[in-house]
Amino acid sequence: MGMGSNKGSGRVTMSEINVTPMVDVMLVLLIIFMVTAPLIQQGVKVNLPEARAAAVEASDKKLVLSIDAQRRVYLGEAEVLMAELEKKLATNAKAQADKELYLHADRDVPYGVVVDVMAAAQRAGITNVGMITDPSAGGRASASSKGKKEARR
Repeated sequence: MGMGSNKGSGRVTMSEINVTPMVDVMLVLLIIFMVTAPLIQQGVKVNLPEARAAAVEASDKKLVLSIDAQRRVYLGEAEVLMAELEKKLATNAKAQADKELYLHADRDVPYGVVVDVMAAAQRAGITNVGMITDPSAGGRASASSKGKKEARR
């Protein structure tokens, strides 16, 4: 008597696993992931100041420090207390390797708060701070990467 056959009843037992439903489920999950992934990466919503500046080509993803209208500070997408910002930047491997970050501050944030954040970044060893602006106001503008001394002008 062999496996997969039942001579007396006329029924045949399948000894293979049907993977077609599993492949269908995996394709549906892949499509769901592909549709939702861009929505997840939007980051912190801030109302950027408008400026006319030449766009800077970014070769790879840079570290972004955001300040929203309620003066909350985000490193990437994680909220950071202002008191812990210097320590977080000093221990961030990407910030310490590049010595650079982009500052993404809401237009309604007081200038003093932005300066405090820039000072914390400088104390953490960040030497270049790029300011991200809204390009919709005037032509081609986005991020300008300048040295700390140039950013103060």
